[in-house]
Amino acid sequence: MSPAWEAVADGIRLWVRLTPRARREGCDGLVEIDGRTCLKLRVAAPPVDGAANAALCRFLSRALGCAKSAVSIESGETARIKRLRVTGEPTALEQALRRLIAG
Repeated sequence: MSPAWEAVADGIRLWVRLTPRARREGCDGLVEIDGRTCLKLRVAAPPVDGAANAALCRFLSRALGCAKSAVSIESGETARIKRLRVTGEPTALEQALRRLIAG
């Protein structure tokens, strides 16, 4: 299975499969959907008025140790599969993602 992210000039591009209204926030590892590997994440917020998207950005900023403003949704704002961009040093972000997946 390929990684759910790729390095870009100013950080990483990340594919996420988001589950809103979860009992608790967390990471359920990697999942392959339509030939694309995605990071499977859960947030407690409902998918109403962007609350789940905001919770996703907060969760990832805490998990990756970066500012909330460094995490942005590139596509999929109303879908479960989302493409995000995280600005920062790509190697450090990749290491943080590996720690998140490992639990």
